[in-house]
Amino acid sequence: MKNHLISLDKIFFKILTPLGVEVRTTFDYWQYLIDIKHPVMKNKEDLVKKTLKNPDEIRQSKIDKEIFLYYKKFDKLYCIVAKHTNSHAHGFLITAYPTDKIKEGDLIWKK
Repeated sequence: MKNHLISLDKIFFKILTPLGVEVRTTFDYWQYLIDIKHPVMKNKEDLVKKTLKNPDEIRQSKIDKEIFLYYKKFDKLYCIVAKHTNSHAHGFLITAYPTDKIKEGDLIWKK
């Protein structure tokens, strides 16, 4: 039990995006994402990392300017959502999921 408690805040991964933002997630949050929010993403952490590091395109949410959507096509299209902090140097993973289309938002980067 003690080892589990130690890992709760441990960084699971940090990825530098083409926008120069380091997006991170903790082990605990990744477990929540794959167990509760999107179980389809289980064992797809490498896909998430590759999408953040080398997306096909990045869009900025029209509703929340701190939310960025990273898209990349693999076996299907995936969307990785991250929030960039006010400094725009750091960010954190919000969610990740397969999608059938690119959502509205301002295109800010394209491969």
